Amino acid sequence: MSSGQLIGLAAAVILLGAIFAGCMVIRGKIRRFSKAAFGTESLTEGLERQADALAETPKSVSGMTRIFEPQIQRDFPDFNMVQFRNKAENFLVSAFRAITAGDAKMSGDVSADLRMQVENRVAANRAAGIREVYSNVRIHRTEITNYQKRDGKCIITFQSAVEHIHYTERDGKVLSGSRERKAQTKYNTELVYIQDETLVEFDNAVGTTCPHCGAPVRMLGNMKCEYCGIAVVPVNIKVWNLQKYYEVDYHRV
Repeated sequence: MSSGQLIGLAAAVILLGAIFAGCMVIRGKIRRFSKAAFGTESLTEGLERQADALAETPKSVSGMTRIFEPQIQRDFPDFNMVQFRNKAENFLVSAFRAITAGDAKMSGDVSADLRMQVENRVAANRAAGIREVYSNVRIHRTEITNYQKRDGKCIITFQSAVEHIHYTERDGKVLSGSRERKAQTKYNTELVYIQDETLVEFDNAVGTTCPHCGAPVRMLGNMKCEYCGIAVVPVNIKVWNLQKYYEVDYHRV
């Protein structure tokens, strides 16, 4: 072996040794970090422990009930906080069941707007060929998070801390979520009172679209859609109705 080859071999050995030493240093730092953060030297095990802990820890809701409830009571002395909080929670459970069943038919007093939201979710899942599943649903807490008076409407927003198992699957294969690990999240549900129908964005307090086909509903008194013939339920003036729900994330709070 020539001197040049020996020098090359020695350089390669030194480089490999440096890489190995660097890896050992990094590995040691990862172990120390994992031990300090998670109580175990295995980062993978530590992350799994953290995920398990998060799965068992309910989300904190933006509870502004103490601030907004007195304002609501002044505006609406007969407002029953407990009744409408329960109604919001019952709707969420009903919506999860309907989506899981792939059937938007829901029992009870559900507004056309909410039915349409659930119908659209079911239709989108069906079009994508996926099954969306909610199970083991538990609502930990519901509070008023906002109270607004604008555009002829009074809007009370309830925020619920929700626990469930949630996943989507296609042909038995999980695409998102987990069949085993619980998820903790938050949902907002909007309760609306039409205070001045002349300011609301639809004519004479009739919903703007048919809940079945989405066609516009133009005239007060039309109890059937002029396009598909399905019954249309007008929005009740000066009656509280749940009209929107959505999951809270970084984009919607």
